[in-house]
Amino acid sequence: MSNVKVRFAPSPTGNLHVGNLRTALVNYLFARSQGGNFMLRIDDTDTERSTAAFEASIRTDLEWMGMHQDSEDRQSERLGQYDAALQRLLTDGRAYACYETPEELALKRKAQLSAGRPPVYDRAALKLNDDQKAAFEAEGRRPHFRFLLNDAEVAWHDMVRGDVAYHMSSLSDPVLFREDGRVIYTMASVVDDIDHAITHIIRGEDHVTNSAAQIQLFKALGARAPEMGHVALLAGADGEGLSKRLGSLSIGQLRDEGMQPAAIASLLARIGTADPVVPQPVLGDIVDGFDLSRFGRATAKFDPAELAQINARVIQQLDFAAVETDLVAAGVGGGAPFWQAVRDNLGTVAEAADWWSVCTAPVTPVIEAEAQAVTNAAADLLPEGDLPADIWGDWTRAVAAQTGVKGRGLFMPLRLALTGRQKGPEIAPLLSFMGRARVIERLRGNTA
Repeated sequence: MSNVKVRFAPSPTGNLHVGNLRTALVNYLFARSQGGNFMLRIDDTDTERSTAAFEASIRTDLEWMGMHQDSEDRQSERLGQYDAALQRLLTDGRAYACYETPEELALKRKAQLSAGRPPVYDRAALKLNDDQKAAFEAEGRRPHFRFLLNDAEVAWHDMVRGDVAYHMSSLSDPVLFREDGRVIYTMASVVDDIDHAITHIIRGEDHVTNSAAQIQLFKALGARAPEMGHVALLAGADGEGLSKRLGSLSIGQLRDEGMQPAAIASLLARIGTADPVVPQPVLGDIVDGFDLSRFGRATAKFDPAELAQINARVIQQLDFAAVETDLVAAGVGGGAPFWQAVRDNLGTVAEAADWWSVCTAPVTPVIEAEAQAVTNAAADLLPEGDLPADIWGDWTRAVAAQTGVKGRGLFMPLRLALTGRQKGPEIAPLLSFMGRARVIERLRGNTA
């Protein structure tokens, strides 16, 4: 293992969706490509919204994706570390108590905007004396705490965006603790990253401004900030921004729709890069081809239709052993030969059950009047005994010779009679699963 260590830090306040899974995946692939450590950190300080059920769901999704963590922690067990960090900042003059109510802060922002000024906190709390603070507390007010930003430019070389710089005069001093004593993400995340020796922070570009303030916070707590990488956010296929449907498209929903974890990973690992999406059935192969430097700053487009296409191409590469459990659970027989016969025509593994039903359950043949001669001849000329796939060529040539019908005029009537469908897998390897009696009945136009 190298000294590279990254973290994925979900809040258990909802299910994983496409956007935050992409963040997890990029971190996971980066760690694995560097021989490093992938950490799962449960950010569960929001006690009102965090639930054990959502945490279990997140863990299930990550396991299903094959993204196993090397280490983990949770913020609710680290509250003492956050309190200690606040005390250090207060002692060093880098944090201060504020007593404004949310309503008062909202009025300040409104006045600043009306005057054409940016809504930056005015640091009025720094001017309070002890008597004024005591008076506020006597009213029942409890302070929230802010981090005192240095009036300076913060610059770093971003692993995705290149050189980035922000002047802190354009930002409000970030809140570290709420008035109810709850630690804010800005504070907790930095303390965690220091204590867990995180070397690289890879997250969405919506955190860029937050990162600028956090870099100062790292320094104020006596630590060097990790390397930063901010990946462009996802948008819908139209490029107009991630729609509510896509934003709420949970990984559990994709799983229920039959998407393969490797298909999801293949797409999310490449969209937003200059490289083509390559369907890979094995996560390790995706790791081998991963390069964070290939990600660009343009908005990445996620298209469910593209995912469905990739899913089909991944399925075409899956061996029977990879799907056997699911097929058996769905009542699909035929073993590896049946899987190999149908997999190239499947959009999901579950669709194999449909074709197993076509082969083994009653099907109503579709035979046009002008095609009856073809199907009757096919029934008469069907070889005796078993029906291995290699009889197809000689059999259909014999039917063509007797009826004078060739090409589509021959093969489409056979497909419609035997399956009741215009499209699907090649018929030849399906014959043995249908059985001779059923094939003849269908060719005669009888439901069988």
